[in-house]
Formats: sequence, C-alpha cells, structure tokens
Amino acid sequence: MSNAAHDDRPLVVGLGGTTRPGSSSERALAVALDAARELGARTDLIAAGDLQLPLYAPERDERTPEAARLVGALAAADGVINVSPGYHGGPSGLIKNALDYVEDLRDAPRTYLDGVPVGCIVCAHGWQATATTLLALRSVVHALRGWPTPFGASINSAAAGVEDDDVRAQLRLVGRQVVEFATLQRRARSAAHV
Repeated sequence: MSNAAHDDRPLVVGLGGTTRPGSSSERALAVALDAARELGARTDLIAAGDLQLPLYAPERDERTPEAARLVGALAAADGVINVSPGYHGGPSGLIKNALDYVEDLRDAPRTYLDGVPVGCIVCAHGWQATATTLLALRSVVHALRGWPTPFGASINSAAAGVEDDDVRAQLRLVGRQVVEFATLQRRARSAAHV
C-alpha cells in the first residue's frame, strides 16, 4: 500500500482554474491550498489541463483517465476547494462540467460530497459577476450534499488581484475553514465507529 493510504492527515482536493495555466483563479486556488497545507492537510490540485474533460454524459460508463482521476480524488476527499472564474454571471462551463462528474458518486459509500466541507472562490472582472457566480457555486455544492464553508471568497480583478494582501487573507481563510471543518468531520466519523 502507498504511504497516502496510511496518512491520517485530511485530504483537500483543489478544483479550479481555466483552460489557461497560471490564470488568476488557479493562482487563487494555490493560495488557499497553501493555507490548507499549513494546517497539516494533504492536497491534490486538479486544474487547467486536468479539467478539460469530455462533456459529462451520465448514460456512458467509460471515463477518460483525467475524469477517473477527478472522480477518484473527490471520492477520497475530506474537503474540497472549488475556484471558478465568473463567466457571464455564473461558473465557467469547465468547472460546472467537472462538478457534473460528481454524479458518478451517486452510489458510492459516501454519496456525492455528503458532509464534505467545500470552500468556494470566484474570480471575475466586477462585483456583480463575483456575487452571482459565488451564489451559483454554493447552490451546486448544496445540491451535491456538500457543506459550503461559511466564508466564500470573491476576487474582483478590476479592483485587486491575487497578490493583494486582503485578497490573500480571504483565500487563506477559505483554506483554513475547509481543513478545520474536515478535521471535525473526521473526528465525528471516528467517534461514531468506536
């Protein structure tokens, strides 16, 4: 067995970005994942090229290696950080399609993202797009039985970028909340099995 199978640290999967490696949303995800690692979490980044998946088709059983990796990572995740650009008032098709693959977990031992803390972060050019996209992401997380963290970060790239200290503090807060809630969930599950 791999060392990861014996690792008791929570696993936080970072999902996000755009088709362009190094986008502001991918950089935001990196900041949040850094904060998660500082609290002792293991992390797995699934971004850019990893998210260029075939359109989700529930009637098809075959999955690309990238889709299988995504579903496997989300099945194992104790927490998720989801970052999307705000495109026309909602999450990008790239991110929504990736989240649609969670449907493959409908019959898993843990259905969808049941009880998993999910931090939501949005990057957009303007406050209106950040607000509506954040609301849409949180709604999708609820539909997948996940627990959106109390704080969701919105980055208005017209006002400040990922390098801004206040923005970084928000991103780090999302990462911390995911790890803190994931740790509490793991303790509760362990106590229930004692």
